[in-house]
Amino acid sequence: MLPPSQHTILVGICASDRLPFRFFSLVTVHPPHYSRQVPNTSSGLRRLSLLLLIAWALVPTTIAAHEIPNDVTVQVWLRPAGQTLQMAVRVPLEAMRDINWPTHGPGYIDIEAAGLLLGDAATVWLANDVEVYEDGQRLAIPRIVTTRLSLPSDPSFRAYDSAIDHIAGPGLDASVDIVWQQTMLDVLFEYSIRSELSDFSVRPGTERLGLRVLTVLRFVRPDGVICPFEFLEDPGVVRMDPSWYQASFRFVSLGFFHILDGLDHLLFLLCLVIPFRRVRPLLLVVTAFTVGHSITLIGSALNLSPNGLWFPPLVETLIAMSIVYMALENIVGTRPDRRWMITLGFGLVHGFGFSFALGEIMQFAGAHLLTSLVAFNIGVELGQLLVLAVLLPVLSLTFRYVVAERIGVIVLSVIVAHTAWTWMVDRFEILRQYSFPSLSSTSLSSLLQWLTAIVFAGGVIWLISALQKKRARATASGATGSDLPD
Repeated sequence: MLPPSQHTILVGICASDRLPFRFFSLVTVHPPHYSRQVPNTSSGLRRLSLLLLIAWALVPTTIAAHEIPNDVTVQVWLRPAGQTLQMAVRVPLEAMRDINWPTHGPGYIDIEAAGLLLGDAATVWLANDVEVYEDGQRLAIPRIVTTRLSLPSDPSFRAYDSAIDHIAGPGLDASVDIVWQQTMLDVLFEYSIRSELSDFSVRPGTERLGLRVLTVLRFVRPDGVICPFEFLEDPGVVRMDPSWYQASFRFVSLGFFHILDGLDHLLFLLCLVIPFRRVRPLLLVVTAFTVGHSITLIGSALNLSPNGLWFPPLVETLIAMSIVYMALENIVGTRPDRRWMITLGFGLVHGFGFSFALGEIMQFAGAHLLTSLVAFNIGVELGQLLVLAVLLPVLSLTFRYVVAERIGVIVLSVIVAHTAWTWMVDRFEILRQYSFPSLSSTSLSSLLQWLTAIVFAGGVIWLISALQKKRARATASGATGSDLPD
């Protein structure tokens, strides 16, 4: 409690619309004259008042800004024609925060009064954030051709021509009663460009419109071909019609960082490296893993894998099982001349895991599907080589200076097995929630195709292994013959 010669003043600052809570500070002042005879009851009263004021300060203010919507879908059409690039955008009005939309009645938007604010809203929340590039150079902020309000059930944005006609047509009737949170804002922008044949790319900049923003962007090429894109949050700069080398560079990068971000794939590689740190036996095992995941990765990208909801959790469970098996095999001991067969099978499973990430980014390949698949696989291999280049010397130094090799192999394998076992149990619980479909003739045909591919891959790996053994025997016999006396 403060001495009776002091006063405590509660200073309050009401939050703005971006800070929806009140903030206060205690300021102590020393009055020149103060009577030291204070009734005993006043201290308890002051404490109670202070507690009440603090509780009131923590209550959100009623004048806060509009809440950030959870899910927002933004629809965009882009089409270059001559020296003009048109961009039609549809976005929910509730995503335009910090704007007090005029209403009447029980929250119905005043259509005529709101029309005066649409241009400013489109500039602040769309034009200033969307970045459009022509041949690598960012275009200036676009000109707003027209704006209008629309009903959420309006189907105009299903096609480019109907979207343009709808925005340019008569606006929403002022007699329509619709809650402002359910109203859509349609805007037509125009950019000045040098040529419709230029290389265009876009960074949408729509991620701040909501907590989870889905952007559906469709680019209409001069020949009328539509290039569709769908992405969440900020995808970076997206090329509308990439060349083969632009798509290759992007997918090599995506594959490289995907393997580095996948902890389960990294643990699997660790299990491969722990017992075989010499290059020759490790090369055969890694080659089998590469061939396996390449087959299923390409097959899945060509829509040859099951598309049921049960399939992704099944693959994730099998990936965890593969890590557990490899770790247990390291503990009990293994032979490199047989391990490649197991690694080939598990590589097929991991390839499906790679394909789940690839399915969302194949839209950035443009017309270069096969090239992008190969580039992604190259990126994965480069990531694996980097991981192996780090693991091999680290494990060698550890087993040489820190712990004996056999004990180190067991300890590391036990840690990996425990982690993967936890994953396997958790993923299996998710898998149990799905029901498996019956095996139809189509599914049986697809299964036979996969089995044929597996047998072919196994034959290739077996041939490589046989050639390596033959070469090793020839080298050994040559060395033995050179030691014989003349």
